[in-house]
Amino acid sequence: MSSKYNRGSFQLMKSINRSIILNMIRKDGPISRAEIAKQTRLTPPTVSNIVKELITSQFVIETTQGASQGGRKPTLLAINAEHFYIIGIDVGRYKMKFIVTNLFGELKDSTVLQIKEYPTEEDLLATMKTGIYSLLQSDKNDTEKFLGIGVGMHGIVDIEKGISLFAPSFDLHNIPIKQELESEFRMIVKVENDARTMTLGESWFGNGKDTDNIVGINVGHGIGAGIMINGKLFHGENNIAGEIGHVTIDLSGPKCTCGNYGCLQTLAGGPAIAARAKKHLKTGKTSRILDFVENDIEKIDGETVYQAACDGDDFSVELLNQTGRFLGIGLVNLMHTLNPKRIIIGGGVANAKNFLMEGLKETIQSRGLTKEARETSIVLSSLGENASAYGACVLILEEFFSQH
Repeated sequence: MSSKYNRGSFQLMKSINRSIILNMIRKDGPISRAEIAKQTRLTPPTVSNIVKELITSQFVIETTQGASQGGRKPTLLAINAEHFYIIGIDVGRYKMKFIVTNLFGELKDSTVLQIKEYPTEEDLLATMKTGIYSLLQSDKNDTEKFLGIGVGMHGIVDIEKGISLFAPSFDLHNIPIKQELESEFRMIVKVENDARTMTLGESWFGNGKDTDNIVGINVGHGIGAGIMINGKLFHGENNIAGEIGHVTIDLSGPKCTCGNYGCLQTLAGGPAIAARAKKHLKTGKTSRILDFVENDIEKIDGETVYQAACDGDDFSVELLNQTGRFLGIGLVNLMHTLNPKRIIIGGGVANAKNFLMEGLKETIQSRGLTKEARETSIVLSSLGENASAYGACVLILEEFFSQH
């Protein structure tokens, strides 16, 4: 695998001035050298020398000419977005999603692979490698263009070493993702918790672009949060900040995979929705859900409940509203602790949209401490099911554009 652009590419970005100029071109381009010098207060020769390096390395290209200010028309600069690609991976409970984006986060390719019911560490790593190879070897992609691989992994992650310390859905510990993938593909690999990658994706390309203080909630098989304060992800002392799924909501509630009882995800996660539906239907409750599963109650999952709700089934609508109310309690706790400007909800359960949001907003209105807290902006993810994979790509973009 080519390493033409891997570590050398990032070394070039170590200069603060280079990073400032590169980010200005990313955010404000096409832009002229003169305008960069004016806004950064760097000298024109400094700007010209750095831009020359960036053009030589193909990070930046010259594009159309700008309007004349009395002399020659200036040549404008833009990021050479199509010259570099990134792979982002979202490791879910049942599926692994892979996407390819350019430097602007535009989707270029994607694939999805199934994960075994009870995968071993070797199974997971093999699935990652299979998906990556399928994208690298695709006719759509030039392997010379790839800068790196980002991975969004559920559970607790050591971001420095790129190790999945604990993946509760698989009951696996200490998976050396970074080491395995860097050794195999000879390019930079970054690993992060999936709720945080979702939040990163929304911050760069979605509903968090206009604010620095956001919380992203990933509601799927489990529930996690990505906390962004002043534009930076907050990890906490031991990388467990944002484990909102394991905040206790009901002391006598169902047992969680973590061993505690009444955790938020035992009441508002996808499996919790299905479990409540099964429990009520076994007592003789009538619902259109049974039509979707041909009266086999054990086939019910969160998706079935959503389908029945869309079909006008009152029982399913109430079940999803109740899920929203449980989730709302968790969000009120977050709001009172962190006071973010916006909360963004993504993940599979977020597909329930209005059914979920109705109960959620009702809870916030009744439990929010102040008028301002009750007016906290709560929106659904704009990146949908690929939000965590997009955010995994941002792990590499952050490394590429960061000011060291």
